[in-house]
Amino acid sequence: MNSQGRSQLALGVILVLLGAWFLLDNSVSAFHAFFSKYAEGPSVMILIGAAIFIVGLALRRPSLSVPAAIVAGIGGIFYYQKTSGAANSWEYMWTLILGFIGVGIILMGLLGENTAHNIRRGLHLVVISAALFLAFSAYFGAWKSLGAYVPAVLLILLGAWIIGNGFYRSRSG
Repeated sequence: MNSQGRSQLALGVILVLLGAWFLLDNSVSAFHAFFSKYAEGPSVMILIGAAIFIVGLALRRPSLSVPAAIVAGIGGIFYYQKTSGAANSWEYMWTLILGFIGVGIILMGLLGENTAHNIRRGLHLVVISAALFLAFSAYFGAWKSLGAYVPAVLLILLGAWIIGNGFYRSRSG
């Protein structure tokens, strides 16, 4: 099957599944009652991210892993904010978006698109995102429950790891 045929097949399957979902949701009250808690904003974003990933698998387009990870990750942030009541966490949560891109690039590499290079690139983005997250969340006081020194120690350890990684690369390169 050529690329256009796979695209049409994937789109057709998605439309049939969505139609069946809406039909069951409107006609079977038990189905609606069970899934209504999952059909809220954050959960829908996570499901849309999963759907983008599945479409990428069906179409053999590993590059769709990146937008899938971003959409699902932002849905995860919204879910966290909704369940924890931490609506002001956007002060530092935005730093995770770079990590979601890194996760998408890692998935893209694992699915066979320039594997070693993409895994390495993705891991670097995840580490940068973690460093930014630690720095901003410590600055905005999100870690007060962990004690005064934990964020500082984690930042020092992360910085030491980055420096050590740089020295290792310069010696091995």
